[in-house]
Amino acid sequence: MAKPDGDNTGGRALAEPAPHLAALSEKARDYARNARSENTQRAYDADWRQFASWLRRQGLDPLPPDPQTVGLYLAACVEGGPGRPPLSVSSLERRLSGICWRYRQLGRLLDTGDPHIATVLAGIRRAHGRPPVQKEAIFADELLAMLGVLDNDLRGLRDKAILAMGFAGGLRRSEIVGLDCGPEQTDDGTGWIEIVGADQNGGGLLLTLNGKTGWREVEIGRGSSPLTCPVAMLETWLNLGRITRGPVFRPLARKNGGVSAERLSDKHVARLVQKCALAAGLRGDLPEGERRRAFSGHSLRAGLASSAQIEEGHVQRHLGHASAEMTRRYQRKRDRFKVNLTKAAGL
Repeated sequence: MAKPDGDNTGGRALAEPAPHLAALSEKARDYARNARSENTQRAYDADWRQFASWLRRQGLDPLPPDPQTVGLYLAACVEGGPGRPPLSVSSLERRLSGICWRYRQLGRLLDTGDPHIATVLAGIRRAHGRPPVQKEAIFADELLAMLGVLDNDLRGLRDKAILAMGFAGGLRRSEIVGLDCGPEQTDDGTGWIEIVGADQNGGGLLLTLNGKTGWREVEIGRGSSPLTCPVAMLETWLNLGRITRGPVFRPLARKNGGVSAERLSDKHVARLVQKCALAAGLRGDLPEGERRRAFSGHSLRAGLASSAQIEEGHVQRHLGHASAEMTRRYQRKRDRFKVNLTKAAGL
């Protein structure tokens, strides 16, 4: 039966989508890209590249997803090879998450419950599982020592504000550099600041953050001295850097030392913590290589959780943790032997 006029598309390209649908499609892709943080997206992209490279070397095709092939890949990763150190169990699990995520983007599902994956992964966890390696916590006196190794030039004042705010706010490094001077000022911002004037409680800094557990507010009160106050350090940086809009923390130009309009990378926070921890002599009992690996941006976050002598619920809300158990992982040695069940049982 012949098709009616206008319904015959045989041999012809389909019509271009309407302009408003094309715009919606681009917007949908933007939202999809923002579904995960930039760091997670980079990690997942790297995970897929590693997997795809291994498949090519084995002469295998990534499609359709094959649980047996993925199980072999997991075994190869944990065993390592020439120029390829074995992955830890946590890195292996993250790599599997990256592979699953990419398959979902391709409209294919990888069944991680298949025995070729689940049983292999369970065996790897049993054979190679280790307690998580935690970064050293930086306590208040150690933070002050780190602040003391920084100069009082514009770069040093910026870095002092980063360290003090990261500690007092219990912030992730991405949350520190993602701050803007106000709401809806940039496309890549993940939160903003508001300096609250003095009231009966002294005022301070209010942060509105969009983190892993959604939106939350973080209060950073003023310190006992301008030399140790995170809010005062931030105000000094903003005033001298002439920053009133856009990213709070920015790089400095190498030529003239001026403040860039761009956002500072979160890697700067990790490098800053490591550099200042070494310069301040923290954990001097360790070899330099181990000392460098012992500290990261999370050291500030763990330091606050371990130092704050307040109810655990307040610390949990401040850090934005979904559970108290996660908060306790950050509290380095704080409550050990506080409760002695041996004596309580009568021994």
